[in-house]
Amino acid sequence: MTHFPKPLSFLVLAAVSVLAACSKTPPRPDPSATVLNYPDNSSLNPQALQTLAPGTNLEVRDPSIIEDANSIRGLLKAVYYGYDSSVIPQEERAKLQAAADYLKANPNYRLLLEGHCDWRGTDEYNLGLGDRRANAAKSYLTSIGVAADKLEIVSKGSLEAKKNADEATMKTDRRAEIVILKTTK
Repeated sequence: MTHFPKPLSFLVLAAVSVLAACSKTPPRPDPSATVLNYPDNSSLNPQALQTLAPGTNLEVRDPSIIEDANSIRGLLKAVYYGYDSSVIPQEERAKLQAAADYLKANPNYRLLLEGHCDWRGTDEYNLGLGDRRANAAKSYLTSIGVAADKLEIVSKGSLEAKKNADEATMKTDRRAEIVILKTTK
């Protein structure tokens, strides 16, 4: 049996005691003590930001809007089409007018028009239909004064469509997405 000198034993015992004390986690605080309370007793939320800091440039955005260094997706609403059609319905044309107005207010940006289809049809057919939908949106935009060099098209066909979807889902798959491109050509 090995005997340690008393001072070394004391050091080992002290180190073990310190380590044991350090491994304990602090007690968890009561959640009510961590909630930010404001004069109206509401917790922090995006709507409260506007009332908390009037006059600031804080912007509350829809969570479905996705922005990165090159594009903004979801700010301009998609144009929806009928089954097996690339004709822009009358009720959808206001969305394209909003896109034209946005470009007029933001002349350094461009638009990418993405044609989409539901899951029915062959991949080749759906790519063609997506192309016709994106081109129909482009034609309409140029007819209301948007320069053609501000518009790009791409067909996604049924690549992002939900397979074997119900009719309500398929309606949302038949569209032209309008993506804002922040980069210049």
